[in-house]
Amino acid sequence: MYKILAPLIIICLFWCCNGTNNETVEDNNNPNPAPPVLTYNILKVYPHDTSSYTEGLVFFNNALYESTGNKGKSRLRKINIETGKPEKDIQLADEYFGEGIAILNNKIYQLTWQEHKVFVYDADTFEKIQEMAWPFDGWGMTQNGKELIIGTGGSILYFVNPENLKINKTISVTDNYGPVGDVNELEYVNGFIYANVYGTHFIFKINAETGKVEAKIDLTHILSSSGIPHDAALFGSDSNYVLNGIAYDSTKNSFFVTGKWWPAMFEIQLN
Repeated sequence: MYKILAPLIIICLFWCCNGTNNETVEDNNNPNPAPPVLTYNILKVYPHDTSSYTEGLVFFNNALYESTGNKGKSRLRKINIETGKPEKDIQLADEYFGEGIAILNNKIYQLTWQEHKVFVYDADTFEKIQEMAWPFDGWGMTQNGKELIIGTGGSILYFVNPENLKINKTISVTDNYGPVGDVNELEYVNGFIYANVYGTHFIFKINAETGKVEAKIDLTHILSSSGIPHDAALFGSDSNYVLNGIAYDSTKNSFFVTGKWWPAMFEIQLN
């Protein structure tokens, strides 16, 4: 999502989502228990193309697949993990803003933001084999082995038939304060949906049946802890230089995470 975050909104997000002291005060006044914060270990740091405005990320057949946004710059890529370089790379037409992706039955599904299109590609050749209409905004997307799961920028996640995008069911993402907005990039893992929350450095672990946020992962300091300054001035002044991108490697039980225009991709393991 390419949105300009006004200074007031940034301040609110900082205190509500990243400010430990304020969060503790609010939680003390809330009778509902806050989701626990999971810790993580960084297994490895990989290069990431700083021209990539990351919207979707998938690990498939030992490679990363990335969808990037911005009109005129939106792409679909197969990435060599070690080098960060694309092995396959196609650009969307200038009128489209690329968003989340999912791979199911050897097909890549790519959302667009406000153009109400889902593009379907052969995962081996990147040949576009279908276009489908989606009636809402497109933000994040993942799959549970039989359905696509699509977010539209609010708290609702849609479980849809991959053949025609017919909605089978919906869930509302909620934490101890109620519905959670700005649910963005998604990754389904063993009955849970891991989701970036746009404008924050949190990943939420969401129960895929109930929508309840079961835990959070705080990645606020992942760049600086690896000696990489998290300074938007180094990579552009736009405030959208934020965490976005989650991919899961089931063979190692690890996650790849990155951000929009970030210089690094991190492989982490949750504790």
